[in-house]
Amino acid sequence: MAEQIGKIKLDYSRYPGEDYYCDGVIEQEILEIAKKYSPMEFPGIIEERKSWPVLYHLSELRENIVEWLPIDKSMKVLEVGSGCGAITGALAKKAGEVTCIDLSKQRSLINAHRHSQDDNVTIRVGNFRDIEPDLPCDYDYVCLIGVFEYAISYMGGETPFEDFYKILKKHVKKGGKLVIAIENKFGLKYWAGCREDHLGTFFSSLEDYPQGGGVRTFSRQGLEKIIQACGDQEYSFYYPYPDYKFMTTLYSDDRLPRVGELSDNKRNFDRDRLQLFDEKNVFDALIQEEMFPFYSNSYMVVIGEKPQTIYCRYSNDRAPATAIKTEIVEKKGKKVVRKCALTPYGGEHIRHIHTSYEKLKERYKKSKLKINKCRLFEGELPYVELEYVEGVTLTALLDERLNRGDEEGFWQLFEEYVSRISHNETMSIADYDMIFANIIIRDETWTVIDYEWTREQMVETKEIAFRSLYCYLLENEKRNKLDMSYAFELLNITPREQDEFREKEMEFQRRVLGKRRSMAEIRELIGERIFQPLNMLDSMHNSEGKDKVQIYLDAGTGYSEENSYFVPDPFVGEEELEFTLTVPGNVKNLRIDPAMESCVVKIREFTFNGEAIPYQNKRAVTINGSKAVNTMVFTTQDPNINLHLENFQMKSSNIIFMKLKVKRMETEICEELEKELKRKIRL
Repeated sequence: MAEQIGKIKLDYSRYPGEDYYCDGVIEQEILEIAKKYSPMEFPGIIEERKSWPVLYHLSELRENIVEWLPIDKSMKVLEVGSGCGAITGALAKKAGEVTCIDLSKQRSLINAHRHSQDDNVTIRVGNFRDIEPDLPCDYDYVCLIGVFEYAISYMGGETPFEDFYKILKKHVKKGGKLVIAIENKFGLKYWAGCREDHLGTFFSSLEDYPQGGGVRTFSRQGLEKIIQACGDQEYSFYYPYPDYKFMTTLYSDDRLPRVGELSDNKRNFDRDRLQLFDEKNVFDALIQEEMFPFYSNSYMVVIGEKPQTIYCRYSNDRAPATAIKTEIVEKKGKKVVRKCALTPYGGEHIRHIHTSYEKLKERYKKSKLKINKCRLFEGELPYVELEYVEGVTLTALLDERLNRGDEEGFWQLFEEYVSRISHNETMSIADYDMIFANIIIRDETWTVIDYEWTREQMVETKEIAFRSLYCYLLENEKRNKLDMSYAFELLNITPREQDEFREKEMEFQRRVLGKRRSMAEIRELIGERIFQPLNMLDSMHNSEGKDKVQIYLDAGTGYSEENSYFVPDPFVGEEELEFTLTVPGNVKNLRIDPAMESCVVKIREFTFNGEAIPYQNKRAVTINGSKAVNTMVFTTQDPNINLHLENFQMKSSNIIFMKLKVKRMETEICEELEKELKRKIRL
C-alpha cells in the first residue's frame, strides 16, 4: 500500500490497481531517464531525444509557472494532477510540505525518481474523488496547473467545474490560496492557426468544442463566472507568456505587456500548425487597443490575497551561472525591481550587477545619462533591488518616429543616444547591453535600467551602438526599412568591423547560453512544421504556365511546397529576368527554380547582401545541371540552383539579387549542349 523511492513516499491506499490513462511507450522511456539521470542532465537529454513528450515532462522551464509564488518553508501545498512532476520540484524547494495527487502510478513513479532527494513530498496515487475525503483542510496553497479543464472527467454531473472548485476550496486554510493555470479558449495562437492543445484539432475552443469530449477551457469572463458563482470575490488574474507550459514572462493587470514585447510566438512543439498571420503584429495592435487580456494564450488565477509580484521574467534557458529572474513587486504601495539568482551558481553574477552599478555610476556621474540605483541583498540565493523607473523606453520613441515616416527624427534621437552613452568612453567599464529597451526616458532624464552584462574593459561606443541597432532590427522585420548606411557613416564602422561585431554578438549569445540550445532551436530539432496557407494559395494561383520562377526555403526540415513561393513579375524582357529576394536569417538552404522546363541560363548578376556569389564554388552553390563560367545548362523539367547558406555571412535579414537570361529549349537540344560542354571541360 506504500512505497519509498529515495526520500519520496508513495501512498497507494486509494490506487484502483491499474492506470486508466497512459501516453504509451514514451512514459516508460521517461521513467528510465528519471531513474538513470539527474535533473541537471535533463537539458542535454531533451536536446538528444528531440521529442515533444520528453521536453514537456522534463523541461525545467515548466517550473516557472509556480516559482514566482510567495511560498515559504512554513507552508503546506497540495498539488492536484502532479503527473510526471513537472512543477513538483519547484514546490518542494519552496514549501515545507508538498502533497501530490495523480491517478497514474507510472507517472507518479517518474515524479518520485526525479525528485528522490526531496524529503518533504508525499505522492498519493489514485482518483481525486477517492483521495479527497482523507485530505486535511489546512493547505496554504492548492495548485491546479493544467488540471481544471478536466473537471468533467474528475466530477461528472451538471456543474462539474463549480463542484470541483468548491471541493478544492474546502482544503484551503483561511488566508490560503487556490491557484489555477489554464489555456484561454480564445487565445490568439488558436486564431493564428495553432491546434487546440488537448484535442489536436483546429479552432475547437473558438467554436466552443462542437465535438464534445471531456475537456473545456474558458475565457477570462468564463472563469470569473465560475469563481463568483462559488462565492469568491478576491482573486487576481495573471497572463503567462507565451503560455503557462513554458512561461518566460508573467504579466498582470498592474503590468500588462507593452508594444513590441510579445515576439516569441512560434511554439508548435507538439504538432504541425498553420500560420494565418503574424501574431506579434496582431498582439501589438491588441495592446494598443487595450484588448490583450481577452486574447492572452493562457491564464493564471490566484484566488485569495493578491501577491506582491506584478511582473516576472525568467532567463533560465541560460547557463546555470547566469540564470536569473527579474520581477516587479509592490512594497507598501511602491514598486521595486528585483533580480534574483535561480541557481546556487548564480550568486557571483548577481554580485557583479551591483559592482557594475558602482562603476557605471562613477563613469557617468557628470553626464546626461543616469544609472538606475541598485542595492545588494545576500542570502542563499542573493538578489539586487533596483528602482522602478516610470517613463517610455527609447525603443518605443524610435518606433514612434519610424512608424510615422520620420526617419530624420529617428536618426536625431539615435545621435543623442550615441552622444550620451559615449561619455568617458576610454574608461575600463562598459555596459555591453545598453540596448534601446534598457533605457527609460522621462522628460529630459535618460535612465539605464539594466546593466547585467557590463564588462570591466574599454569598449568603443560604436560597437555598443552597432549592437543596439542590430538587436533592434532583429526584433521586428518592419524596422528593416531603415537605411543603415547612415549609421555606419555616423559611427565610422567599416564593412570589416560590421562582420567582427556580428561575430562578437554570436559569441556573446553562445557564452550566455553556455552549451544549451534556445527553445527556438529545440523547436527546430523536434521538427513540427509551420504551414503558411497564403503562400500555398499563391503557389496554386501561379502554378499555371511555365514562365515563372519558384523559390524554396529550407529552415532545417528540407524543401517543401508549403515553404515555397513564386516570384511576382520576374521578367523584364522576353528572356531577361531580374528580381530581389529577402531571406530570413534562419534559412539554411535556398533553392531557385529559374524555369519549369529544360533551359540554358546565363548569369548576368548574382549577389548576396551586395557581394558577388561565388557560384563556381560547389560548397556554396550546387545545381542539377552543368555549368561553365557563367552559363548553366539544365536537361530536366525541374531545373534548380541551390544556395547552401551556411557558407555565407548571414544576417537577420538577407538580400539576394539575380539578373539572368533564361532560354527555354527542348530537352534533346539541352542534352546535346550539355555533352559538348562536358567534352570541352575535359579537354
